[in-house]
Amino acid sequence: MYITLADAKKHLNLDSGYTEDDAYIESLISTAENAVENHVNKSLEEMAESGGTIPAPLLHAMLLMVGNLYQNREIAGYKNIMNNPRSYDYLIDLYRNYN
Repeated sequence: MYITLADAKKHLNLDSGYTEDDAYIESLISTAENAVENHVNKSLEEMAESGGTIPAPLLHAMLLMVGNLYQNREIAGYKNIMNNPRSYDYLIDLYRNYN
């Protein structure tokens, strides 16, 4: 995983000592990483820069997705269903492979 549990919890403003949702958050991280790979049509490994890190905009896009999924766990309970935030789409489109 390119996003650590600690990074995700910091993004979510969760205390590091709060562990009840750790497994759930880790599943959201995995989901976000897979979604980004699918959106850019390229694996994260292929996009990794020196040192094995991926570009910051992609990391931030994944954190945005983790936050969105964590806060909105049930789509059926909402009257207005929202897609990913526009900032997510912008960050992903910077790296999209259209080939």
